[in-house]
Amino acid sequence: MADAQLSPEDTVRAVLLQSHDEFRQLVTEHHTLDQQIRELSSNTYLTEQQQFEEISLKKRKLALKDRIERIVRQHHVGQPLSRSQ
Repeated sequence: MADAQLSPEDTVRAVLLQSHDEFRQLVTEHHTLDQQIRELSSNTYLTEQQQFEEISLKKRKLALKDRIERIVRQHHVGQPLSRSQ
């Protein structure tokens, strides 16, 4: 069984993806930003505007990652999932 091989954190993420709308939205947005960053990075040369956009996307992606990890930690330790944090 594949579930037996999941780490506790992976299990929490799987449950959250199915049951927590905000978490699912954050993960989707994180993946979208990741794809946009990859597309920009595939260019040999970035204009100044593209460099600015890349930096901005990376900052947004990191902020999303922090929010995602906060939700995972809260759920993993059994704390209530506050949407305002």
